[in-house]
Amino acid sequence: MTLVLALAAMLWGIGHMLRMPTNARFLMIVLLYVGVLLVHTVFPDGHPLRDALGGTINEWVSLGFLVGIAWLYSIALKKLRSRVRLENQPKSTEAPTSSELERNARHIVLREIGGPGQKRLKAARVLVVGAGGLGSPALQYLAAAGVGTIGVIDDDVVENSNLQRQVIHTDERIGMPKVFSAEQAMRAQNPFVEVRPYQRRLTPEIAQDLFSEYDLILDGSDNAETRYLVNETAVTLTVPLISAAITQWEGQISLFDPSRDGPCYACVFPEAPAAGLAPSCAEGGVLGPLPGVIGSMMAVEAIKLLAGAGETLLGRILIYDALFAETRIIGANRRDDCKICGNKSENTGAA
Repeated sequence: MTLVLALAAMLWGIGHMLRMPTNARFLMIVLLYVGVLLVHTVFPDGHPLRDALGGTINEWVSLGFLVGIAWLYSIALKKLRSRVRLENQPKSTEAPTSSELERNARHIVLREIGGPGQKRLKAARVLVVGAGGLGSPALQYLAAAGVGTIGVIDDDVVENSNLQRQVIHTDERIGMPKVFSAEQAMRAQNPFVEVRPYQRRLTPEIAQDLFSEYDLILDGSDNAETRYLVNETAVTLTVPLISAAITQWEGQISLFDPSRDGPCYACVFPEAPAAGLAPSCAEGGVLGPLPGVIGSMMAVEAIKLLAGAGETLLGRILIYDALFAETRIIGANRRDDCKICGNKSENTGAA
């Protein structure tokens, strides 16, 4: 058998030198094995060629059977690994490059973040709902900060009227899906981050599967239906949610996480505002830099939460009035009678 194994090794080496695909090299080895079986089948015992190849027909068949079992096992193992959910996969232990260390040096020297905090950012997975006014600065600063995996979901395309405030997009990308425009900008900003664009509308059918792949959700959507869906899904999966909103000259932001004894979005806003009370940007207008201010605050809160730095906005709502240059914070408590995160048994009994 030594001769055959040597031939197999030689064929593999030649294939490697010629840069042949792995499948082609395996095919050469299989053809060699078939040739050995034919020699042992066609030629009689004692034939010089059979003696040179060594072994018996039974031994060669047994060897082929064992190799086949090992090959099938490796294929099955790869398929199982491919089905492991992202949150259950081991965190990357890849050491940061010198370029990454230099890029993130200003974070690392911050006492509240440091090396451990930056490592947590690199291992984190953040999903941003909406690549518009709020999503634009949030996505840019998350990528710049070195957050390892950033997902963005939006079904809209870049329009000329977006460019007054949605700074992640450019004039040349008008007509492009926003998620792909944002992906280009983030990759250009930081090639070390993984960007996952989802060009679709967030619906109840996909929300749970999508959210389960992330450690934190940032909601910059522009309609009540999506906001309540995001909140309910985040509560169900116990994923923290940073939610913000803007209108004309004013913006607000908070962290919602009932699993940390904070309120959920529905605790503070149990019902959507009546039609006309919260006009859209197209209807009521919006100051161009305002989403930049609030969206950047979303990134700040995300970085603090992920790195374990400072005090978050959990249980507090920050309201910024750009027209009168005022900022105020109000408390927000969890409600036992909340339809989303409250005591379900009490709600049922009250009914």
